Amino acid sequence: MSVKVGFFPHNNSLWVLRHRGILERSLPSVEWVDLRELPPGERPSPREGLPSVHGDHLFDGGYDFIGTGSTPPVTAQGKGHDIVYVAVSGPRHENGRLVTRADSPVTSVADLRGRKVALGHGSWQTTLLLFALDDAGLSWGDIEPVDAGVDAARLLLDGEVDAWVGSYPALGAIEARTRTLVETDGLFSHRSLWFTRRDFATEHPAELAAIVHALQESDAWIKENYREAAELFAADDGGDVAAWEHALRHRPFGLEPVSEEFVAEQQRAADLFHAAGLIDRPVVVAGAVLPELAELVRQPVSSSRR
Repeated sequence: MSVKVGFFPHNNSLWVLRHRGILERSLPSVEWVDLRELPPGERPSPREGLPSVHGDHLFDGGYDFIGTGSTPPVTAQGKGHDIVYVAVSGPRHENGRLVTRADSPVTSVADLRGRKVALGHGSWQTTLLLFALDDAGLSWGDIEPVDAGVDAARLLLDGEVDAWVGSYPALGAIEARTRTLVETDGLFSHRSLWFTRRDFATEHPAELAAIVHALQESDAWIKENYREAAELFAADDGGDVAAWEHALRHRPFGLEPVSEEFVAEQQRAADLFHAAGLIDRPVVVAGAVLPELAELVRQPVSSSRR
């Protein structure tokens, strides 16, 4: 059968896997789907909901397997889609944080009440911001979220927004001109994760195993070849290879089974999304966990595969 795997640069593991031909050795009929080329789908304002493109295309035939940050699978469950978590990465605390300008009168998250905050809405940044607001006794309705995308750093420096959930390598370019409001460490594990449809997981276990094993092999290669991996990203976005290498060296690679700790964190996010009106229904994150997949993910990467 032909297996469709969705990929884009933000999931570093799948991006490298796409460009190295490892999965094709076990799945010759794999079809790679660049998520950036799919129809944009619904993108409501940050006040009204969460973008739904990832979860919807998983269920409309767009692809069978995907890797993202923490928010899209909760969004999918919030729309009633029957997803299954396959694996997670280690924490990515160093990848980003909530910042303001160095000369800003904003000195704490509590000071953001009534102010504009830029983020990539629908990504892990939505989760981080909600956690930070909740810890400060604020809610989504207390701020003005701005879905800023690639313009976020400029908006912050120009004073058009008061804070930004920034990430590397974009954050690195203006880091000296910012002040940190909240570190990711201690607030949010910010893991990469991979998920699929329940029917794919249960009806195509061999294909799913091939994808997991290929990801494990590819991630092991990244940890031994950061420079070469960085060149793959820089060739796509025209960025600096050294900046990409620095970013990759500070991110965890390797797949881990879904843990109770992760499920609890996702459940907190789902509850906050629902309370904020960003998803229409309550979500039970544990319902998207298949215990038998933990053993698949725990299988070590053999030296022969690497």
